[in-house]
Amino acid sequence: MTHTPISFSDLRTAAYCPRKCYYQRLLPDEDREPPPEVEAIRALATRYDELLAAPPGALESEPIAVPSVRYRDRLAATRDRLEGSGQWEHLSDPLDRAVFATGRHCRGIVHKVLADPLEPTLISSGEPPETGVWKSQSVHAVAAAKALAWEHQAPVERAWLEYPAYGVIRSIDLTTRRKAQYRSALRAVRELDSPPVRTNNRSKCESCEFATECGVKTRTLRSLLGFG
Repeated sequence: MTHTPISFSDLRTAAYCPRKCYYQRLLPDEDREPPPEVEAIRALATRYDELLAAPPGALESEPIAVPSVRYRDRLAATRDRLEGSGQWEHLSDPLDRAVFATGRHCRGIVHKVLADPLEPTLISSGEPPETGVWKSQSVHAVAAAKALAWEHQAPVERAWLEYPAYGVIRSIDLTTRRKAQYRSALRAVRELDSPPVRTNNRSKCESCEFATECGVKTRTLRSLLGFG
């Protein structure tokens, strides 16, 4: 059976919560575009050297998520860690940017494409976990790698996640476990002909824009404070 390639965003959302993905797919395309503040944060990933050279005071007007002195120190440590392997130069001056890649099973925008070796980079507007990357981002990264590999007919063994608002850049190997999580998300999206079961992790529901449609009961401020 031939399937229409699934968008990276649907795979990422399904890895986080398949039910959320179901409701998200009902929205018109224009309502699924990222807000302007996301684009402003992603733009930081094209200006690392400029941000490092700027005085701390000049960083106050940038969409960074930590104090300016800490941000510059963290970004400098990231640069120093990656310079020895030559990866800093590749990430600062990639082969291509904002590439729409279509693979056998998935498609979407790859924020940066690195060469020698061929590797995708995704840019997150959010906060990184203490170590590694979030599961939904891992699935997104595997999808991007598979789409690039399909288009270029070349193996892709690693992907990168950038968190430019925090000055953090991390790489992940495309392990068997990560590929299995990607395949699981792929199956979940293909089976979304009706709302799947609700997640047991209610912490995911607190900030979900589809909580009303989903019918899940989220905790009120009163209950969170111990009064309900």
